Amino acid sequence: MTEGPWHSFAEAQNAFDCISPGETRVEELPALGLSLTANPNVILLNYSDVLRRFVPVSLNGSLDIAPGVLECIAAKAACQGYEIEQRVVERKRYGNFWVDFLNFERKVDIAGWRFQGILLVKDNRVIYKLSGGQPVIREREENRNPLGPLQGIGESHLLSAW
Repeated sequence: MTEGPWHSFAEAQNAFDCISPGETRVEELPALGLSLTANPNVILLNYSDVLRRFVPVSLNGSLDIAPGVLECIAAKAACQGYEIEQRVVERKRYGNFWVDFLNFERKVDIAGWRFQGILLVKDNRVIYKLSGGQPVIREREENRNPLGPLQGIGESHLLSAW
């Protein structure tokens, strides 16, 4: 789980939906729960990071890139990119306590969500936004060790002999 201002994927997406490229100023973002300098898990993207993320490696003549991205690329160092990632994932063990405790079998349910967003900012104004992620995460892990607590002993003795 990563810290962040939102408690659900929908809340994060709603905050991003309130951002209007070309109109929203950086000073307005904290009201949406998004402070680019105080929020955890905000990655600063420099000019080359923006190029790597938005410009394809093999240019086959034509470029079909969003106008906000082109404006940022043209501005070079005058444009700053921000990548925001928040994920909330809970792991809950289930099954027989003793079988799990003695390391014979471990069953885990994994549930949560993951949100990713990118903002490009020039002259203290958002000029481009992009969001995505995984609204619902549902996974199940099962690990079986037929020898239980003795499962790794042979490996550790072999490695310590070297």
